[in-house]
Amino acid sequence: MAAFPFEISATDGAARTGVLKTPRGDIRTPAFMPVGTAATVKAMTVDQVKDTGADIILGNTYHLMLRPTAERVKRLGGLHRFMRWDKPILTDSGGFQVMSLSGISKVTEEAVTFSSHIDGSKHVLSPERSMEIQADLLGSDIVMQLDECVAWPAEEARARQGMELSARWGERSKAAFGTRDTQALFGIQQGSTFRNLRQESSERLREIGFDGYALGGLAVGEGHEAMCEVLDYAPAMLPADKPRYLMGVGKPIDLVEAVYRGVDMFDCVLPTRSGRHGQAWTWDGAINIKNARYADDEDPLDPTSDCPASRDYSRAYLRHLFKAEEILGQVLLSWHNIAFFQALTAAMRAAIAEGRFEQFRRDFAARQQGG
Repeated sequence: MAAFPFEISATDGAARTGVLKTPRGDIRTPAFMPVGTAATVKAMTVDQVKDTGADIILGNTYHLMLRPTAERVKRLGGLHRFMRWDKPILTDSGGFQVMSLSGISKVTEEAVTFSSHIDGSKHVLSPERSMEIQADLLGSDIVMQLDECVAWPAEEARARQGMELSARWGERSKAAFGTRDTQALFGIQQGSTFRNLRQESSERLREIGFDGYALGGLAVGEGHEAMCEVLDYAPAMLPADKPRYLMGVGKPIDLVEAVYRGVDMFDCVLPTRSGRHGQAWTWDGAINIKNARYADDEDPLDPTSDCPASRDYSRAYLRHLFKAEEILGQVLLSWHNIAFFQALTAAMRAAIAEGRFEQFRRDFAARQQGG
């Protein structure tokens, strides 16, 4: 019996919409989780994030264990109280940072040893320690097993090594996590772009048994087409009655194509990172608000949006903020982008429920290419 019931209300091809029920609130799927790396969604208040329609956000184990430390977050009442977010939180395990910081980390069977990028101090992250930090100290609702995310491109032998270590760490993560009524544990499928490895990984994860399953090792440089080729088969290898989470993805078109292939949950830093650099995502593609063409443009980014940042400020004003290097520009574009990603998932949920997702997918792709 899963810790959190997952109810699929409608399907359209492989795409599905439903609800993951947690003690802190329902998560409507498909769901996009704004990334709150250091206990904050960058440039946004929690009330702004809530108002965009987000049901859940993501926190980062690696960054929080270093600063302010997971023990301090625990003393201050846990991550929800610390950042004043009362809805669900998913925390990643630290595995991705292990890959991205490979120059200052060492992976063994037992654990990852790494040097802090902040002060050079030495730290050890094992599956057991990752479970302690996420579940007991931070108090996240959805906990991710510790895995090894292999960099791309990878030879099959290296991809196998990482997949097998992740499977063994998955067993240890499950043993350390135990059985909990108010928290869920997700396993992570690995295998790079090798179908046989993805299949083997899925079988091993099913045998262990998790509350949900993630697809790891994608969005690491392989590109949109290669990612979609993996998603043509990888989600279907995971249990159909559990949520499927594609980690670290992505651009709006990536989300639509992944939902088309059976994925339910996503996270990515892209909306806020883009926003801080002057890029706004719209139904007609991405725009660079700093371009001269917007200097006299009185139209807002999206007059039909419920988000004030999208609806109430002209493109000319937004451009001015960036040219003047005013912080408000970064705030408003981050807010708009998060709102757009939430509007996109809401539109996908409606299209699936109404049995018109294939048409929605085609129309969306055409508009994004033309934007």
